[in-house]
Amino acid sequence: MLLIMITGLGAGDIFFSGLALAGMLNPANLLVCLDIFGIWDTSLGLVTAGGILMNVANHYFMMKHDRPIFDARFDLPLSNYIDWPFLIGSKIFGIGWGLAGFCLGAVVVSLLFQPAQMLPFLVALFAGAFIGRWLRVQGYRG
Repeated sequence: MLLIMITGLGAGDIFFSGLALAGMLNPANLLVCLDIFGIWDTSLGLVTAGGILMNVANHYFMMKHDRPIFDARFDLPLSNYIDWPFLIGSKIFGIGWGLAGFCLGAVVVSLLFQPAQMLPFLVALFAGAFIGRWLRVQGYRG
């Protein structure tokens, strides 16, 4: 169990260090990437492409094994069905990301350095999660 926790902490450190090194803790970097009619900066696209490439390679090699190194089985989704709540939630997340200039990973890291500035984002994040859960309990299916 300790080895699993240490491995997770190490992976998180690498992820957060990559965010910091790429400048993704600064919301201005995201906003200039979205400003295609102004001073357009494509660096976020390069960060995204690098992340996708690493994940594709990791998935390819990991799925050649019967089980993960530190667990009894792979924990993969049981369904690949894409429903309206998923699509609507993705759109809301993307709009919020563009307005705030922060993705969730950068917020977690920034909580360590500027917690007061991250508070409104976290309130909105938890409110959205609460509303989404409440809608599902109410039987909303899109």
